[in-house]
Amino acid sequence: MSEHTPIIAFSKDWHEDHTSNHHVLRELAKTRRVLWLNSLGTRRPSMSSARDVGKIKRKLTEFVKGAINVENDLWVATPLVLPLPHSPIATKINQQIIRATIRALRYQLGIKDFQLWTFLPNTVDYVGTLGEKLAVYYCVDEWSTFTALDAQATIASEKRLLAKVDVTFCTSQALVDSKSQHSKLTQFAPHGVNFASFARAMQDDLQIPADLARIPQPRLGFFGTLRNLIDYQLIEGMARARPDVNIALIGQKHVDLAALEALPNVHFLGQKKHDELAAYCKGFDVGWIPYRIDDNVKFINPLKLREYLSAGVPVISTSMPEVLPFKHLAHIADTAEETSAAFDKAMGEGSLAERKQRCESMRNETWPARVARIGETVDAIERSKASPQIVPVTQTSPSPVDGTETIVREARR
Repeated sequence: MSEHTPIIAFSKDWHEDHTSNHHVLRELAKTRRVLWLNSLGTRRPSMSSARDVGKIKRKLTEFVKGAINVENDLWVATPLVLPLPHSPIATKINQQIIRATIRALRYQLGIKDFQLWTFLPNTVDYVGTLGEKLAVYYCVDEWSTFTALDAQATIASEKRLLAKVDVTFCTSQALVDSKSQHSKLTQFAPHGVNFASFARAMQDDLQIPADLARIPQPRLGFFGTLRNLIDYQLIEGMARARPDVNIALIGQKHVDLAALEALPNVHFLGQKKHDELAAYCKGFDVGWIPYRIDDNVKFINPLKLREYLSAGVPVISTSMPEVLPFKHLAHIADTAEETSAAFDKAMGEGSLAERKQRCESMRNETWPARVARIGETVDAIERSKASPQIVPVTQTSPSPVDGTETIVREARR
């Protein structure tokens, strides 16, 4: 193992669509041992749901396997808990189960000291009980807005978590403003991009996948989990207003999309591997970010913005707060009429020179650069806890696109 302190992280399920969880932990695992713990579940499962029953069976199988090495020094394991969120009795039992599970996994992987990271607010009752050197909360969503969760219970859990952890990283400025009221130290952590992977879309020899190539141009494309944050009425309105435009939607379906499935110019291509997305971007005439504009969306920083741009693709997005600073690189449209007009403008911006310019604008926005700063921050806090004469001091430094970015330096008393 490296000289860096290992990390044990409560995260989402490894096999799901790539999000910042994947990018951050995969990058950290290049320099230290990382144990990724699949989701403990944020809600009570429904035994009448085939999806929930299938998930339970899969988790039981994965639990038996222990920690599996997936790449570099990244290991994935599935802990089991009683799926009864907010039950005091279940919480007490689960604390014992998790402690025993992590003890066994640490023995398997030779982990002694470790940092505890969590991407989920429902893990609050384990923070401070596992022997970690410090605790980190990486906040990527306003969890209380998720319809499947108990909003008030989630808010209460997250407030307790924010008070427990040593530092909270937030992926949008709105999250920073919200969480800093309760956190000891809050840092803005804008998303990065796997630039080299998506820039492959600029290469002549990269083939457009067959399922996308079969769809006639022009193509308006989207990739990401198809969940309730997306404005499906906007997609339907655009599809009906522009029957000449084919809309390609890539990702897992988490909602009923029967209305869109009935439209001849809306095409569902299913979930794809992350390293396949550059080829799909090459086949998009325009990339789309059709998120709903409501009180929830202000907390979201869409990963796909930087990915589309790295691939050189013209972009249309609804007026999300985290997209507006990029409006010199993306068209903003909230209605079908605005989207139709923006599409026509974007179609005129597909020259090789313009695609190269968009691609180059993301060259310094990489995940390695972002995660290196985050790792430095956490390691500095760890050293400050070990040595009272060293204290973390915040310092603001300019970021190429995102305005400012706060990092932690060390200073002696």
